[in-house]
Amino acid sequence: DESLPFKDFDYEYWTKTTTKGNYSIKLRKKIGSDNIEEIWNGDEEKEKLDVEYFGVGDLEVSFNDKYLGYSLDTKGSEYYTIYIRDIYTKKLVTEKIEETSGGITFSLNDKYIFYSKLDENHRPRKIYRHRLGTSTKEDQLIFEEKSEAFTVGIDLSCDDKYFFITTSDHNTSEQYYFDANEKEPKPKLIKKRQKGILYSVNSWDGKFYNHTNENAEDFKVDIADNLDKPGWKTFIAAKEEVLIGGLTF
Repeated sequence: DESLPFKDFDYEYWTKTTTKGNYSIKLRKKIGSDNIEEIWNGDEEKEKLDVEYFGVGDLEVSFNDKYLGYSLDTKGSEYYTIYIRDIYTKKLVTEKIEETSGGITFSLNDKYIFYSKLDENHRPRKIYRHRLGTSTKEDQLIFEEKSEAFTVGIDLSCDDKYFFITTSDHNTSEQYYFDANEKEPKPKLIKKRQKGILYSVNSWDGKFYNHTNENAEDFKVDIADNLDKPGWKTFIAAKEEVLIGGLTF
């Protein structure tokens, strides 16, 4: 079974599974070339580690197509260890990072990764920035959620211009953002949390879009020019008995 190829700037990436193996294989080829590279093979990795349990959390490639970030749970504990390796040499380029939720987000300049650490109750409530090639003791805490009911995650916006940190429980959310090129990230609040209100902001082509259930039981999408004083206007209005599930670009 093969996924559709995803076109990046210089490469297209896709995954496949075979009848022989239990785990996925990640492949790529340079756009315009026929040379297919295998950059990850889950079955080979499991064999190399000689473990009974093998759970893969995330597989991410850096923006310069040089590094592969992957996270593994080899105990069944759902605590993931993050590894970053050079795709060509297959050598690790930084210290492994333990007790994470598994998600890996590269910075645009490929010098850092962002990840979330799990607390003793197995909840991701802290976002850290790790500089590749340094000790994890130097990792910088950039966001901490104080409420034990909320969990956090970090993502890059669709246009690669901002990082969005989302903290939420089952029916309430709150978001922070910072510029993708900020040297010292200082996340800024978009809209204070209100019980029962979910919202999710993304950016594309100089505009911000907010998918929210505020005054819209089945959600709506609002639009704004900036996030300092947004002045949200309706982009897709709420419709009776129509659920607006989300949006992408």
